[in-house]
Amino acid sequence: MQFNEIVEKLKQGQSGVVDSKIKNNPVILAAASLENAKENDISFLDKNSPLNLRDLIKKSNASALLLPADESYISEITKNISIDWVILKDPKIAFAETLNFLYPSEIEKEGIHKSAVIGENVKIGPGVSIGANVYIGDNTEIGKETIVHAGVVVYKKVIIGAKNIIHANSVIHSGSKLGDECVINANAVIGGEGFGFVPTKNGWKKMPQVGKVILGNKVEIGSGSTVDRPSVGDTVIGEDTKIDNLVQIGHGVTTGKGCAMAAQVGIAGGAHIGNSVILAGQVGVSNKVKVGDRVIASSKSGIISNIDADKVVSGFPAIPNKLWLRCSANFKKLPEIAKAIRELNRRNPR
Repeated sequence: MQFNEIVEKLKQGQSGVVDSKIKNNPVILAAASLENAKENDISFLDKNSPLNLRDLIKKSNASALLLPADESYISEITKNISIDWVILKDPKIAFAETLNFLYPSEIEKEGIHKSAVIGENVKIGPGVSIGANVYIGDNTEIGKETIVHAGVVVYKKVIIGAKNIIHANSVIHSGSKLGDECVINANAVIGGEGFGFVPTKNGWKKMPQVGKVILGNKVEIGSGSTVDRPSVGDTVIGEDTKIDNLVQIGHGVTTGKGCAMAAQVGIAGGAHIGNSVILAGQVGVSNKVKVGDRVIASSKSGIISNIDADKVVSGFPAIPNKLWLRCSANFKKLPEIAKAIRELNRRNPR
């Protein structure tokens, strides 16, 4: 693909083309990081990139660059490099769009593989692809242009919307409902039993889990992640929420729209997560806790009580991020502080 073709396509996207220099108009064959780019590669520089990356532009081997509209340094860079470039309001979005241009998704062959097992009264929309060794249970619906990869198990009475992609060996349990344009990555489990047991004098009594899981449109579930169904009612993942690998969503959890959860997040049963919440890696949320809209929790935070909207929290138990930073700066001084207190007590005994 010629560089000018990429620029024209970017003008139709969301990245906001501001200016460009097309001198050599190279053929772009691949995308690469600035450090590793070679001839016929395209790379990008984000406005938050460190200074050493900015300096690297001058000696980069890339054939074209996506640059941010940042007056603090863009004029110097564009004067001192011979590489073709385009200036954008958001080069990171432009890079994502460019990756789609250069690496289009492989189109799966429509139809049902001969080894797939399809139950009774299953409704399959037009353009659906069902791979090898897939099992589809009775009374299930699969919307148009959905792709079900090899080894997927879909239990009975599942409703799957249009244009979903369900990757290999995922399991979708009975009663689950998926919206449109969801992505379920390999080995994820949607609608498995919630962890419901009641202690008795004779041991644990299992609480039947007869609720269901509902995923909104454009939800993505990472590999090996699990979203459990509750004993009654629904577990709901809001539209456009993105869940990383190895995340556990407990029974009866609800999330708002546009949330993001990094790897190994764990959310206990009944928790309510607001809209546009970001939970970094290994964050834990206690049962029935309410997390307000647009909250950001840094890695390994433990949220054990309600968090108001628009807060940034860290630590265990989670406290305001700025307070946590002040506290953590003093952790290494604790032995000295303790020694000083002991000395004060020795001098001034009660």
